[in-house]
Amino acid sequence: MSNDNFFERVYAIARQIPYGKVTSYGAIAKALGTARSARMVGWAMNASHNLEDVPAHRVVNRKGLLTGKLHFDGTNLMQQLLENEGIEVVDNQIVDFEKHFWQPEVRIE
Repeated sequence: MSNDNFFERVYAIARQIPYGKVTSYGAIAKALGTARSARMVGWAMNASHNLEDVPAHRVVNRKGLLTGKLHFDGTNLMQQLLENEGIEVVDNQIVDFEKHFWQPEVRIE
């Protein structure tokens, strides 16, 4: 599978993340049937910042840390976008991560 195709599949899942919810790189990788490709999901998110319809700010690491924040314009843009959706962030960590976590559906292809 080409990176372009993989990235598009990642974006299709990211677009489904509900407002006020977050998911993890690993959860997206599992949903795609490529559980060991969480890092590739991260690369896809980093490459998505010119795509307005991909809510990359809603994808965090498995512990709820805003590990992708350096790829957003401005120092705290990722945090601000999450806080605008009612998600509290303290020290780059989502508060009540489990409450805000959204599990993508696993698709078998």
